[in-house]
Amino acid sequence: MAESAVSTIGSYLATRLQEIGLKHYFTVPGDYNLVLLDEMLKNAEMEMVGCCNELNAGYAADGYARATGGAAAVVVTYSVGGLSLLNAVAGAYAEDLPVIVISGGPNTNSEAEYELLHHTIGKVDYGYQREIFSHVTADAVMIRHSHEAPRQIDRAIETALRERKPVYLEVACNIASAPTSMPRPRRFEGPPTSDPLSLEAAVAHATELLNGAVKPVLLAGVKMRSWGAVDAFRKLADVSGYAVGVMPNAKGLFSEAHDSYMGTYWGPVSDEGCGETVESSDLCLVAGGTFTDYTTCGHAALLTPAKMIDVTPESVRMPGATYNRVALPEFLEALAGKVRANGASLEGYNRIRPEKKQLKAVTGAGALTTRQLFSCVQGMLEKDSAVVAETGDSWFNGINLDLPDGAAFEIQMQYGSIGWSVGATAGYALGAGKERRVIALIGDGSFQLTAQEVSTMIRQELRPIIFVINNGGYTIEVEIHDGPYNKIKNWDYAGLMEVFSAGDGNGLGLQAATGDELATAVDQALGHEGPVLIEVMIDRDDCSKSLLEWGARVARNNGRAPRV
Repeated sequence: MAESAVSTIGSYLATRLQEIGLKHYFTVPGDYNLVLLDEMLKNAEMEMVGCCNELNAGYAADGYARATGGAAAVVVTYSVGGLSLLNAVAGAYAEDLPVIVISGGPNTNSEAEYELLHHTIGKVDYGYQREIFSHVTADAVMIRHSHEAPRQIDRAIETALRERKPVYLEVACNIASAPTSMPRPRRFEGPPTSDPLSLEAAVAHATELLNGAVKPVLLAGVKMRSWGAVDAFRKLADVSGYAVGVMPNAKGLFSEAHDSYMGTYWGPVSDEGCGETVESSDLCLVAGGTFTDYTTCGHAALLTPAKMIDVTPESVRMPGATYNRVALPEFLEALAGKVRANGASLEGYNRIRPEKKQLKAVTGAGALTTRQLFSCVQGMLEKDSAVVAETGDSWFNGINLDLPDGAAFEIQMQYGSIGWSVGATAGYALGAGKERRVIALIGDGSFQLTAQEVSTMIRQELRPIIFVINNGGYTIEVEIHDGPYNKIKNWDYAGLMEVFSAGDGNGLGLQAATGDELATAVDQALGHEGPVLIEVMIDRDDCSKSLLEWGARVARNNGRAPRV
């Protein structure tokens, strides 16, 4: 083999990651992946980002994939690293994010020579990590032969991009630097295209139903993002004139400045006028929606299949018919060229449209309230802002924010893993670059799970503004089911920034217990060129009205008695 045609497995993998658009990858080193990292570091077009632990590295990859709209990668060591990462990968799977998981693995000779190894569960069985990851990835492979590595790597990357799911690649520690083929030029395909006959039939049927409806509406769902359907949905909204709502986890996927925008449809806790308009419509087209107990407020939403065109990433379900292998963006694009304009639902909504909320002054010497806090956050938002809302009351208050056209909003509602937002904020800020200012809204209980990743933000010279809402516990759990387990030990959250900066970083920690203090802190934060953490003191029982009702309904759904 000519020298010019030789690569190593680690270099091959790094080149493929670069070719699909990655500029960073996240890692925690361990002895099983050190040679692999050496080989990957030879690619100067990507930056290795060391994280504090594997769980946070996975959350960072999650945020990175959201920010870039593409893939992300995380590199860990075997077993102690991989199993620590698992929860974040499960979340990426649930949220349709193509995170490429790369793990170092045991020496290829160890199993044959019947060796017990460190970092394992104490059995001569080294396939268990791959097996475990197979449940939360679209493909999970172990690379043990250099001549097979190019095929396995390419297949896994293509699967991640096609299915918008994580994949798992395990590289044995003694072959990471082994010679293999150079990466040959190729194109990696994204999600599959439609079957032309199915697409044509689905569009014809949907057009007939929509043009025959009296008050049709559109509802945006979260899966539009991963399958590249946001622009096609906007086009359909423009030409149809229908009123448009968004599901809670799809906030930010449709411009809130659009004339047809009604707000968030969330069953009983929908925005005023939006819920009534959606549920009174005789036909609702839902694009990429997810109907879980969280997004439907304990399955209390009043949408029924008899009045719905449910467009999933690869199929369309209508009353009495299902069309398979129909790609979501292609369907919406084709439908936009067929439907007639019908403004009846929008006219109806406009008759009950609530008055636009007025921004209230934040100042005051009294105890700070949640309303004051989010009024302040509202005033900070610009077209280049990105809001990351942690599981908890930040969901509800964040969803109530009015996003300027171009602003982004991120939430992990399908998986709902508390602590996700700290690592995700780091990854999102890296992926988005300096063009976006990330504003993270995190409860104190969630923050305690993953706080150390703020040090990575300092190390990488990122500049998010993090609001840590100090109300003494897990507020979302309190409203679902309270108990002593929902109380936590208080921390000096603002003081952590000095600890993490450690004399050579530019993190800034601030505290605010009144409106006046919050206004002063925000002014400082906006002028600071490093990460800023603002600890805001909020009463434990000060939460949004929507959380109270949502929590009661989710609790009722969880508490159903077993059927006899």
